[in-house]
Amino acid sequence: MKRLEGTAKAIHRAALELTEEFGYDGWTMDHLADRVGVSRRTLFNHVPGKMDAVLGPDHDPDPTLVATFVEGGPTGELRADLCALIRTLLEADHIDGEELRLIRHVFVRNPQVHEAAHGRFEKATHHFAEVLSAREGNSMSPELAGVLLKLVIVVFDAALDSYLENPSDGTVADHFTRIFDDLVDLF
Repeated sequence: MKRLEGTAKAIHRAALELTEEFGYDGWTMDHLADRVGVSRRTLFNHVPGKMDAVLGPDHDPDPTLVATFVEGGPTGELRADLCALIRTLLEADHIDGEELRLIRHVFVRNPQVHEAAHGRFEKATHHFAEVLSAREGNSMSPELAGVLLKLVIVVFDAALDSYLENPSDGTVADHFTRIFDDLVDLF
């Protein structure tokens, strides 16, 4: 399993680097296979296409974490539980500062990559809106849950910027928690 994860990470990193160097339309899957040092067959066993290679794996959150959240855990307080859930997801990715800078730069300079990433975020937001609604029942409509999650995305974006400016101040998850808590304290 570790070897498969290592190959998947290498494919993602190489796809980001190629996109940074040549733009999204400036390279092919053959270039990517050569860069990673794998066959096309191995490459396509890991990613169905070019955009998936650039965006990286589309992970579903741990079902146990989601079930705990839906059941009202881990603390019973929505604000703390939502922050804890997001923090756990952020910590699971193990992305270093250099890769985060590369991802940010690729997204900004390549509109089609940015649009595809936005599509993934929308899908994830919709899923989490359903999770929030399942937890909160009638007290939170799917629309309100969607608004809350869009705020979470804004906080994540601010945390990413803050981390890239001050990586010595903690992980992206640490920056997220601080900004999230500061925002909640305003209300």
